[in-house]
Amino acid sequence: MRSSTPKVLHEICGRPMILWPVLAAREAGAGTVLVVDSPDRATADVLPAGVELAVQELPDGTGGAVRAAIEALGGRLDESAPVLILSGDVPLVGAAAISELVEAHSASGALATMATAILEDPTGYGRVLRDGDGSVLKVVETKREGDSTQAEREIREVNTGIFVFAPQALREALPRLSSDNAQGEFYLPQVLDLLRGDGVQIAAHVFSDERLVLGVNDRVALARVRGLAQQAIHERHMLGGVTIVDPASTVIDVGVTIGQDTVIEPFTSIRGSTRIGAGCLIRHSYLVDCELEDGAGVGPFGYLRPGTVLRAGSRVGTFVEVKNSDIGPGAKIPHLSYIGDADVGERTNLGAATITANYDGHAKHRTTVGARVRTGVDTTLVAPVTLGEGAITAAGSVITGDVPDGALGIARERQQNIEGYAQRPPKGPGA
Repeated sequence: MRSSTPKVLHEICGRPMILWPVLAAREAGAGTVLVVDSPDRATADVLPAGVELAVQELPDGTGGAVRAAIEALGGRLDESAPVLILSGDVPLVGAAAISELVEAHSASGALATMATAILEDPTGYGRVLRDGDGSVLKVVETKREGDSTQAEREIREVNTGIFVFAPQALREALPRLSSDNAQGEFYLPQVLDLLRGDGVQIAAHVFSDERLVLGVNDRVALARVRGLAQQAIHERHMLGGVTIVDPASTVIDVGVTIGQDTVIEPFTSIRGSTRIGAGCLIRHSYLVDCELEDGAGVGPFGYLRPGTVLRAGSRVGTFVEVKNSDIGPGAKIPHLSYIGDADVGERTNLGAATITANYDGHAKHRTTVGARVRTGVDTTLVAPVTLGEGAITAAGSVITGDVPDGALGIARERQQNIEGYAQRPPKGPGA
């Protein structure tokens, strides 16, 4: 990846790569989910509650990783349930595919089942060699030239890194793994060789959709996988009744929820855990960890930062930034304003260039704006300050004190005109 960030912590549509298979396993009904990490425990901060972490002390391959997992589980390993092994860098395998694989394993009666795929370009993947009866003979690694022959590298059926094992068979085979290969690592697929040598038939389940098993080893592959994940997210929302005018120019994170009949216009990014209600209109805007109730509107060029709530029917317009604020039902902030750390009442209209000065250099303070308030153009509200219901501010005012209900707040210098000023001779050198 050529990155200081561990590979599995690179984000895909708002979610670290490692969490895609973790959450898919949970959704598929896994009783225990365990992640194997290196001694620096880089994934510890992103794993959800209930997911266990095992440490692989040495970078000795996939076989060593699974061995660390089995040791961490110890006597808690349920001998009656299959062991499913997923790869942290194969993020698109979903709960449905996992369930399909486990069901195929159970139906076959096999002690080991591997998931495979037929790839147009299998470069970098281990190749699956089958016996005459169609069962798996072995997996040949291809990362180094000494690991495989040219004929083996021409095989297009690949090992996806996803396996299901009977617990006892896996436990007994792991100590017998050998690191006699070009990389000096313990390859998990060698377990299949050992079981085959014991007279055990190895089953294989082919995933028909090769996109589910694409691995990520560089940023080119990361971009490809991210594109496929984004496409799936768009399709899910559109099938749920959301209009995405131009999916190619729209970014929506996996944790976003959007209500029916909402329209997302081009060049919009909706990030984090943003929740959007029904019948909203989002135009060329950027939304992060915010909430929009039914009928709200944003943009064009709106920026909603974390903690923002737009109540039903409210509107944030062109070049408006809102942060950590609650905008009441039917309220409008039409254009060119910054509203931070504020509570705005229903049907209030904040005029162009309304600014909340919410930070005094030491602490942030909230601004409270009542219902049906109208601020004039270029009003600055210096927090903490309260505008009562129905209050009005004059254009160009810097409001530092509370404005009572129904009152007009004016806070600006009186204008004075100096006659003939433009005709005065210039001063300075060369005058």
